[in-house]
Amino acid sequence: MPAPSPPRPAGTDGTAAGRIVLLTASHRVAPGLLSWPAWQALRAADRVLCADPGHPQLPYLREAGVKVAHESPDAHALVEACAGGRTVVVIPSGEGDRRLTDGLARLAGSGRVDMPDLELLPGSYDLPGARLLDLVQVMDRVRRECPWTSRQTHEGLVKYATEEAYELVEAIEDGDRDALREELGDVLLQVVFHARIAEEDGDEPFSIDDVAGGLVEKLIHRHPHVFGDADAQTPEDVSAHWQRTKAVEKQRESVTDGIPLGQPGLALAAKLAGRVRTGALAVELPRGEGIGYELLELAARAEAAGVDPETALRAAARAYRDAIRAAEGLGSGGERTI
Repeated sequence: MPAPSPPRPAGTDGTAAGRIVLLTASHRVAPGLLSWPAWQALRAADRVLCADPGHPQLPYLREAGVKVAHESPDAHALVEACAGGRTVVVIPSGEGDRRLTDGLARLAGSGRVDMPDLELLPGSYDLPGARLLDLVQVMDRVRRECPWTSRQTHEGLVKYATEEAYELVEAIEDGDRDALREELGDVLLQVVFHARIAEEDGDEPFSIDDVAGGLVEKLIHRHPHVFGDADAQTPEDVSAHWQRTKAVEKQRESVTDGIPLGQPGLALAAKLAGRVRTGALAVELPRGEGIGYELLELAARAEAAGVDPETALRAAARAYRDAIRAAEGLGSGGERTI
């Protein structure tokens, strides 16, 4: 149990100035899940004030025997309520009460008022990923109220998914941390957007929770060395188990099943070569005339050496781009795509 706050020196009238506790709680955490210091402060307070009679915490406070007055005092009244060494806990409405906190700041800065101790006590904290709940709520409202967003379909959004993915790759290759954060958000938006559209399907609806739930199950099932008793000492062990699990899950007839043929050519060639290698299949590269077969051989060689040919070619192309700009008398780089 934390030590109690030391008593305040007496004010000019001989009375202690008391203590104000502003109790905050995350709206993203279920009401009633308050920290132990928060419950201690509530139970020990002389008065507990909350201006919002519909505040989600109130039923739980009543159940715990904490009496709450539905009042919205200004700063002067709140300071007076603490006279005589009393403790008043204020439960702000929503994200906070700016009027009250600004008023307390002005009183404290005036130097003319014997101020109580002022404590900001977090009653609950956001859990990791809590802002995703906000994202889902905002996406739901935008889908309902925005004339453009409300008319979009899975098919109409396809081009944006590919564009955002390439912009994410560019941010990673540039080493631009600010751009990386932004582009990750744009890719995440595509996921949430498509899931929101899927909720409206009349035959086979699903939601973002279904998407996330399926992903959680997949990750747990495909990582028995983390969540189970399986043993995997190397990345190669993990990859081999992953491929075996996927083959059983999807009942694939061929190692080529599930490889999207619409991906860039070098990536497609490397993916096929990787499936052949991990599947220990004795399949020789097809021979033929033309640059396509030469590129196929290069992609297979790169994959076998642990090199992503798409990444390698982009790096070489970027160096070529810089050489072109240098020949033009310009600096390297240039503006990123927006």
